[in-house]
Amino acid sequence: MQSTSPNGENAPASGFSDFVQETAALTRRLFIQLQRRPSTLIAGIIQPVMWLILFGALFQNAPKGLFGESMNYGQFLAAGVIVFTAFGGALNAGLPVMFDREFGFLNRLLVAPLASRFSIVLASALFIATLSLVQTSVIIVMNAVLGAGLPDPLGLGLVILIVLTLVIGVTALSLGLAFALPGHIELIAVIFVTNLPLLFASTALAPLSFMPTWLQVVASLNPLSYAIEPIRYVYTHKDWLFSSIVMQTPFASISLGTALLILLGFSTIALLSIRPLLRRSFA
Repeated sequence: MQSTSPNGENAPASGFSDFVQETAALTRRLFIQLQRRPSTLIAGIIQPVMWLILFGALFQNAPKGLFGESMNYGQFLAAGVIVFTAFGGALNAGLPVMFDREFGFLNRLLVAPLASRFSIVLASALFIATLSLVQTSVIIVMNAVLGAGLPDPLGLGLVILIVLTLVIGVTALSLGLAFALPGHIELIAVIFVTNLPLLFASTALAPLSFMPTWLQVVASLNPLSYAIEPIRYVYTHKDWLFSSIVMQTPFASISLGTALLILLGFSTIALLSIRPLLRRSFA
């Protein structure tokens, strides 16, 4: 609750402090839930590691260079697994909010004297972003162990930035669905219907050149491709630049910097698109 100064005006500093405290408390609640039931995090780490091992073994005898220059399939797959793991976690971000809606806890928060109800959304975003960083770190280490190597320190920072940018956008959409859909059954259905098609309609498992023309067009419109290709390029090119071409789409040649701008644009649009919905839900 915002405090007031002696002349009756709101104290902005106190309001911001309350907002930070509320966000921290709600984020801590999510981590306590994770601590009590860590199976979500464990499964979120085991699954991508299994993907790396099994898919890498499946294509280990593919001719070297088939997936680009001197790259083997393990190196090619690494970027796809990193991005798809982060995407999957962010897509599930709305489930805790949906369960809070169904069990009545969200209603209690909405009638509480919060400095800002947007702390509810921010707490979920921070929680998912932290989990994504943990998963990404484990996958990067496993990639190195399995022979995919490591980007340079600046490249690692760029990988983290790309993952967080994607996670923010997808988390926003998932939270929007959590407030728009009637229940968790519908949200889970959307997650199932969306998950695998977006994986196969991206460059996670195969390069654009392997795809038929119609699928190349679809993959070129998929935001995941614009997260995967820069990470893949950073993994395999130590001398990367923002002007380096990372993807040849049916429409144009995409540089690393352009891919980042497209990804940033996707996340910005996602955040702006849910604002009216959140305002109505929090009203």
